[in-house]
Amino acid sequence: MTVQDGTTPELLDLPPLGAGHFARIADKVAALLRTRADVVVMQGEALLPLEAAIRGAAHEGATALNVVTGPYGETFSGWLRSGGSRVVDLQAEFTGAMTAERVAEALRAHPSTELVCLVHAEAATGNTNPVAEIGEVVREHGALLMVDAVASVGAEPLLTDEWGVDLCVVGGQKALAGPAGVSAVSVSERAWERIAANPRAPRGSYLSLLDWKRWLDGGRSALPHAPAQLEMLALEQAVDRVEREGLDAAQRRHRAASAAVRAAVRELAGLSPYVVRDADAAPVATTVRTAGTDAREVAAAALAADGSVPVQATAGDLAPEVLRINHYGRAAERDRVLATVRALATAVRASGRADDGAGAVQAAESAWSAAVR
Repeated sequence: MTVQDGTTPELLDLPPLGAGHFARIADKVAALLRTRADVVVMQGEALLPLEAAIRGAAHEGATALNVVTGPYGETFSGWLRSGGSRVVDLQAEFTGAMTAERVAEALRAHPSTELVCLVHAEAATGNTNPVAEIGEVVREHGALLMVDAVASVGAEPLLTDEWGVDLCVVGGQKALAGPAGVSAVSVSERAWERIAANPRAPRGSYLSLLDWKRWLDGGRSALPHAPAQLEMLALEQAVDRVEREGLDAAQRRHRAASAAVRAAVRELAGLSPYVVRDADAAPVATTVRTAGTDAREVAAAALAADGSVPVQATAGDLAPEVLRINHYGRAAERDRVLATVRALATAVRASGRADDGAGAVQAAESAWSAAVR
């Protein structure tokens, strides 16, 4: 890729992205997911493979257990019902996580369950679920497990095969700091069998995983359609950058960012973590209660202090009382985290609370140091 004026990369008239290069990118994603299963890189934002996986694996009349710990779990419920599944929604408080014990109880109560859907990390609510423990329960039951790992990939352990995840969906735009316009799903042999046996699984459609199965079975020699070339190249660069840093180091950096932000928030007057237990906190985003002050005003004041910090208001019913601090990708850097803490301290003072933020910055620095050891 050339440079026109010293700063702008040349994005036009690129040589074609051939099938071999496309397949190599898929293999890099498979390595990141720690899977030997087939990986399909789909040409759209992660909602595409999420819906494709659900509509492919959920049979009409079959029972599906849908774990809801945030807004994406709620979205899955709608897709499952529209496909004719009998849906059991298992909801946890958004201030915490689902437990394997509750999933086991639900499976005992609904023994015909064939599919379990679960979000690993909910960036919108700031919680993360114990996929390893839940996966063990689901395997014992014999159901398929679909996991949305869009926010967690690159930020926390994701052992797709070891945990028994049959459909694992990832995107590049969160911890990988890559593109939003391309995504991937790993598909186990059990999942392929279930999808092929489903007469309502999409075929001849952009939502069709079975169309991509033909690409896999054909030796990945001829792409089914023109690839999203820029996004594919950006995804490859994002995965390569994680490999250069080291996956363990990238995950440690995200854990340190989460620990530092949560420690700082506890020191700032009027703020507290929305997710109560540290063990339930996602390493990609921290949600914060703003007692007595509109969270949207706090977020605006933080951005007025430093427009580069990754602070935003939440959406929906929680918007007045909860704000969100993203610390994924390059935002999970020590200096960026400390800048965010300082901006929050400025926002707290703007709300009328006497807090110079020194204690919050010190707490963040200490928590970061402890987490990266």
